[in-house]
Amino acid sequence: MTLVDDLRGTFLTGALTDAQLAEMVEAGTEVRYAPDVVLFRQGEPADLLWILLDGHIELTHHTGAEDIVLATMSTPGQWAGGLRAWGGEHNTGAYRATGRSVTEGRCFTLPSEDLRRLVDEWFPFGKHIITGIYQTIRTIEATVRERQSLLALGNIAARLAHEINNPASASLRAVDALRETCDGMLFSLEQLAELGISASQYMALDQLRRDLSVRVAAEEGPVAAMDREEAVGAWLERRAVPRAWQLAPLFAGAGADQAWFEAVEQAVGDAALGPALQWEAATVNARALLGELSDSTNRIANLISAVKSYSQMDRASLQRTDVHEGIDSTVAMFATRLGDITVTRSYEPDLTPIEAFAAELNQVWTNLIDNAIDAMGGAGSLQIATHQDGDHVVVEITDSGSGIPPDVRKRLFEPFFTTKDVGKGTGLGLDISRRIVVDRHHGTIEFDSEPGRTTARVRLPVR
Repeated sequence: MTLVDDLRGTFLTGALTDAQLAEMVEAGTEVRYAPDVVLFRQGEPADLLWILLDGHIELTHHTGAEDIVLATMSTPGQWAGGLRAWGGEHNTGAYRATGRSVTEGRCFTLPSEDLRRLVDEWFPFGKHIITGIYQTIRTIEATVRERQSLLALGNIAARLAHEINNPASASLRAVDALRETCDGMLFSLEQLAELGISASQYMALDQLRRDLSVRVAAEEGPVAAMDREEAVGAWLERRAVPRAWQLAPLFAGAGADQAWFEAVEQAVGDAALGPALQWEAATVNARALLGELSDSTNRIANLISAVKSYSQMDRASLQRTDVHEGIDSTVAMFATRLGDITVTRSYEPDLTPIEAFAAELNQVWTNLIDNAIDAMGGAGSLQIATHQDGDHVVVEITDSGSGIPPDVRKRLFEPFFTTKDVGKGTGLGLDISRRIVVDRHHGTIEFDSEPGRTTARVRLPVR
């Protein structure tokens, strides 16, 4: 029998004319295979249409640590691949499964570009229908993914806004208080000028300010601190210093003692003691407010730096990537959601940087950490560990949640599958995480789960 006779005998190509079969045979190739041979691999470009002539081929889909058998090809005419024939020249359709031979046999392979040409010549109407359906499905899938990404971006933006709001509000409060303090400081200086203190008296007063600025208040505990404030307030009140009990906590917290107060009194005299201490208190308060303002703005700057690292702004898409940096910036995005969750990092010190699409990997860390936080319900332990395994880097994210139910575990990597209510979660399903890790980076992602301990394990090649 000839190859044309083989194709005429299948349900797929049996209705073609002799001329069409001859043209098809001229464009394609007969492939003979032995048992246990991988004919095409999941995730690779589907450049060929495979038509079974005889034998047995098993189609498997890699999910996590398992290869799930999707179907078998044992009837002549069954086919797989050829997806790049549809959807235009820029279509990058990939094999959805791996084809492995079970027995010896034969296939007829036809390049996708020839399949597109022949179908266009023979069945132009059918070609337009198939292309339209294929493009529609891809458009729907892309729209859904875009919507999921927008939901994820919205969730991250909301968390970031909440995180920035605290230091921003503290900065505004510090600025307002600093304005009032500076006004009080100037008013005190005006009073001292009106009382006619000399330059030497002012220099002595400024030296006492410097002495106080380098003091450190003793950590005496709350009871001792209250006693100290009481003693300071009583001393100020005996000298008829205005707002004595408002100034007492400032001076007590700064480490001022009776000897320091007596030195101020000796430097300026009884008449100028009140304005002098008001000025000293204003300088203490201004220094504290500047420290608070510095802490708040540094916190905002650190958050912006974390966001920049997370989003990989101003960096090439494929790059040498520090896995630890990506994980840390992702954890920073979840600061407001951690609550009573303790985060423990166990990083290998000299972990080799990997070649990766860093922004995409951050989406994976986002999804895994978000799922772990949800599983723990706001309280528990989140452990993040990394180690080198030959030419691979391994990241393990372990939570102390309730674990993954068996019925859910079977569906973890199904497209669009989620156990969360609408509007909750990152919008980045584990199917997308799997595609990023497996298809884009040629790594693996798997889960070990039992009540009280669930580990997501990601293996990524260094190159």
